[in-house]
Amino acid sequence: MVNEIAERYGQGLFELATENNTVREKKAQCESLLKILKENNEVELFLRAVKITKEEKKNFITNVFGKVVDQDILNLLKLLVDRGRVTYIDEILRKFETLANEELGIVKAVVYSARKLSQEDLNRIQEALIQKTKKTVTIENHIDPQIIAGIKVTVGNNVTDITTKTKIERMKNAILKGGQA
Repeated sequence: MVNEIAERYGQGLFELATENNTVREKKAQCESLLKILKENNEVELFLRAVKITKEEKKNFITNVFGKVVDQDILNLLKLLVDRGRVTYIDEILRKFETLANEELGIVKAVVYSARKLSQEDLNRIQEALIQKTKKTVTIENHIDPQIIAGIKVTVGNNVTDITTKTKIERMKNAILKGGQA
């Protein structure tokens, strides 16, 4: 569940982007920012560090992110520093991304599998989801060591589980209930 603080800031950024007709651009910038934060854990550690002053953090934000994001997002990041809410950056950006995707008619699908799927397999799954949802679909593949074989696909709150584990559980339940597998 998205934190209430993250909800408010994400909604505020979305409203600003909507007013300025920059939803698509800000979405791309937020995705870039999320990627930077994910790939460089030190950045978030720096921004959370108690011994570093707010001014140093804001200068860092300007120098590091100034070429990646626009002034609105820079101002948001600096505001989070001023208010001591840097820990919510990831959630805020994800909330904005969710709202932007809804506005742009994009759904995000996550495919969980035992191993990395080929691009061809992901394309087939993506095409099937486009046909089913009638929307643009972005797709990510996450490796889940709990999966022995098969895949699990989540699109929003919908989960399609066609893993071997789930098939075995269904057979077991059917047998225990006296039915057929």
